[in-house]
Amino acid sequence: MYNFFVNGDNRKGECYYITGTDFNHIKNVLRMHIGDTFLVSDNGVSNLCEIENFDNESVIAKIIEENYQDTELQIKIYLFQGLPKSDKMELIIQKCVELGVHKIIPVEMSRSVVKIDDKKKKSKVARWQAISESAAKQSKRTIIPEIGDILTYKQALSNAKDLDLVLVPYESKNGMLDTTDALKEIKQGMSVGIFIGPEGGFDEKEIALAKEIDSKIISLGKRILRTETAAITTTSMCMLYAEMSL
Repeated sequence: MYNFFVNGDNRKGECYYITGTDFNHIKNVLRMHIGDTFLVSDNGVSNLCEIENFDNESVIAKIIEENYQDTELQIKIYLFQGLPKSDKMELIIQKCVELGVHKIIPVEMSRSVVKIDDKKKKSKVARWQAISESAAKQSKRTIIPEIGDILTYKQALSNAKDLDLVLVPYESKNGMLDTTDALKEIKQGMSVGIFIGPEGGFDEKEIALAKEIDSKIISLGKRILRTETAAITTTSMCMLYAEMSL
């Protein structure tokens, strides 16, 4: 079933008036008809709707069932991703949005090979935001996860210090036992930060700074993972724990 995002301004009584690119997509690309159904996500709430009519600029969709489904996790995951090379960031955004991440913050780290010119940062973030929206629609999310501005590492740590729990996959002295213990600290409603290094990994000074905000250093197993694999794996661990235990 297709899923579209709106805000409260699109609702009048028991109907949504869907305009713009979604109107064109529904009418001319999907060629949907009166009586067809789809999901409308409105500020975190998913409603089942049926097409009642079309006018020149909008699809008029009547709400059949409110609060139709809740696909969001019981925790909010904030992924602080060290800037990777090529199109890896797009893959990370797509997959981690599917897994339930709440927000993704790109981070310039010591060993980041990629350096994005200040003039290009806004266009990059806009491109990544569009990928987040597409992934949110595909996975039936009720929100579109925000892609934050590109931050320095110190700025990212400053943002993360107010989160309930911060996880940093690195060389953990107790291996997966540290990971298990950290996941057990996750409780319903918590904000959980995940820091992932770029291709070259973390600099030791960055790990020392992470420890200063009481980050939990965890392991992802005995194998060396690529940055995109590490992001997806850590997000998956948190998703699995939240879905099974909370």
